Amino acid sequence: MSYLLPAQAAAQFLSLLVYATLARWYVTPRLATLSRADALAPLLWIHVFRYVALQAFSAQRDGFPISDHGLMDIVVGDVAGSVIALASLFALRRRARIAIPLAWLLAVETAYDTVGNIRGGMQEHLLGAAGGVTWMILAFYVPLVVVSLVLLTWQLVARRNEALAAELPQPRILREATQ
Repeated sequence: MSYLLPAQAAAQFLSLLVYATLARWYVTPRLATLSRADALAPLLWIHVFRYVALQAFSAQRDGFPISDHGLMDIVVGDVAGSVIALASLFALRRRARIAIPLAWLLAVETAYDTVGNIRGGMQEHLLGAAGGVTWMILAFYVPLVVVSLVLLTWQLVARRNEALAAELPQPRILREATQ
């Protein structure tokens, strides 16, 4: 019996659980203390590294049984997500209004890409077929992207009426020092 499929599924599920716990306990309380732009930035940075999907070319060469069409779907979707995330970060840095539509575009693109990749993986019977670096990406990075997508969407919805650089109350120590 092959344990590859249950091992990959278990690793992905456990990574999702761990990242969700980290998000609940540490990330969401911290995001609440930041301006809208500063809260979105770390969530976007996670997506910048989605160009790691370019590794799928070597995985296919080394025996990962993905079709050329499936490979291109993964690579194009993830590289596009990477470029959108980076563009959104540059816009956030300048506090440009286009940053929020770009962040929304990333959220929609990532959701669409994730569903498409799951569907394609099922159609090509790829679940449990990954090994090496591909397995590590699927087990640890993809769940991080999914959790960050949830947090990104939550920030975009919950803070939709907030300016990018809203004034936050100064910590007490800074208020005392400036008085």
